[in-house]
Amino acid sequence: MRRLAAVSWIALPLAGALVLSGCSSVKSTADDLQIVANPTAARPAVSPAVTVKPAGQVLGTGSVSAVAVDAKTSTLVVAVSSPAALQLYDLDALASPPVNMPLYGKVSRLTVAPGRVEIAEPDQGVVQQLTLPDRKLTETKTGGQPASSIAFGADRLVAMGAGKDIRVLPAAGPARTIGGQLYSADDVVDTGNGVVVLDRLRTAVFSVDVAGGKVDEGLRAGDGAANAVADSYGRVLVTDARAGALLAFSAAPLILKQRFPVPGGAYGIAYDATRSLAWVTLTERNEVAGFDVRGGEPVEKYRFPTVRQPDSVGVDEKSGRVIVGSAAGEGTQVIQP
Repeated sequence: MRRLAAVSWIALPLAGALVLSGCSSVKSTADDLQIVANPTAARPAVSPAVTVKPAGQVLGTGSVSAVAVDAKTSTLVVAVSSPAALQLYDLDALASPPVNMPLYGKVSRLTVAPGRVEIAEPDQGVVQQLTLPDRKLTETKTGGQPASSIAFGADRLVAMGAGKDIRVLPAAGPARTIGGQLYSADDVVDTGNGVVVLDRLRTAVFSVDVAGGKVDEGLRAGDGAANAVADSYGRVLVTDARAGALLAFSAAPLILKQRFPVPGGAYGIAYDATRSLAWVTLTERNEVAGFDVRGGEPVEKYRFPTVRQPDSVGVDEKSGRVIVGSAAGEGTQVIQP
């Protein structure tokens, strides 16, 4: 574990998971979260050709950049890249053609609040909001390259990517910016116990004091933090794409609780709060695995073959169905565990 004010060391057993104590600190003037002189963000491992038939049902074709499910309206939302659009499927009638909604540009992240989907389009400097079931799109021009957007009470929090900050968009009044310490603001997660921002360049997570308008303490998140999601226990779950691991951090205070090895190119992640399952895509293997995260360490419950390059994943909490998106143009996969 490393905090900003000091270098702290914890033994992280490769075959185990739980880490809480055993920290010692020494003074350092260096950047405690810096790994290399010129950091680069973790990328998904390149997938091999599919040799095993993907489980479940595959919908359509096209390169998928993000997927999300609004359980309230039983709507599957798929962001495809060329041309940029949303495809809206009725989860109760998957054989029906999807509703196609053109977008300005490629989507980096879809996040859901009941009856509402937040859409980040970094190349266009825009975040959009899709309301359901009326399918109304409204846009907010943020400038820069917004990487993700979430609902936060009546406000919205936008991680501004290379802008190195978080934009707070209130329901009324001027926007404000929260910055400091970040190399890149790639995702923002509300755990219910606190807000955490993911920094892929520093491969770290930071707690965010939204009311106070500042970025607080930060911790290293493995060797290549890729994606993050909140679970039911006030934690942030993070995939480490370089080391092949699933990490769990408490948010208040920010503490690394678990590091569980997940070989095979761990990248995309989604969480099923009804079943306490974290779904992780393994891009080196064209697989998706489901882990029960209720105990002291994750327990693998499911593993399925997927479409090629399964960079994105979502889950329908009503049925437990898992949605996997192919970034290699092989469509959207729906699996019933």
